[in-house]
Amino acid sequence: MTTEQAVSFVTVRRRFDFRSIEVGRWVTPSERDRAAGRFYQALCDLMTILRGPEHLISLRSSLGLQYGIGGQLGVAAHYIPATRQLALAKNAGAGSLAHEWFHAFDHYMGGKAYRDAGKFGFASSAWLNSRNPKAHPLNDRLTACFQSILLTEDGTAPSSLFQASQEADQRLKVVYYAKPEELCARAFEAFVEDSQPRNSFLVRGSVHSDEAKAGLYPQGAQREQINDAFQNYFAALGAALYREQAKAG
Repeated sequence: MTTEQAVSFVTVRRRFDFRSIEVGRWVTPSERDRAAGRFYQALCDLMTILRGPEHLISLRSSLGLQYGIGGQLGVAAHYIPATRQLALAKNAGAGSLAHEWFHAFDHYMGGKAYRDAGKFGFASSAWLNSRNPKAHPLNDRLTACFQSILLTEDGTAPSSLFQASQEADQRLKVVYYAKPEELCARAFEAFVEDSQPRNSFLVRGSVHSDEAKAGLYPQGAQREQINDAFQNYFAALGAALYREQAKAG
């Protein structure tokens, strides 16, 4: 059932209980079936890496998927906070799934981990802006992830990743790479790419891409610290979700 030929988007939706899955009208049946197999395998791999159950991937059935609908020139994938949908372009979405999934997770956790993150607020941004956190051991572990990404190890200054991202924004005259939600999504990409099993539909480019060479992905000791923080957080989160699932019967 894990081969691309044997899987449909109905399989994907039923396995992970996504709120909805929409496929563009210009996607051919063969493209649709091939994409469904890739989505399925990538999401199974992500579930393995995060050590959590299926409803972690669908964010308790609150997340919708789009494939081959709309899109913007040059944009391989995007997350839509207003509708809580993760969208991949028909011919350019491969490798972007982990990045966009973390945007969805970051948005979902905004309201779960902070009292005043706002409807469209990301948890990473709420942390950086010192919003009012909800006390919980899991949220403490999530905070440790954000701190390892955005600050130096002693917590007293912006991290090298943040500084490189800010410099890139200044060169390009944009405000993008140094946004906390973008920094954290790229850090999550690195964590996923460093994990096994590797899946190029799920993630690629955090090691050898031009962005990686420009320091826009974590490197060296910071990368190891971030990976450890994510590992600790998602292991604890996954265990809690499995316990909850077992109690529910």
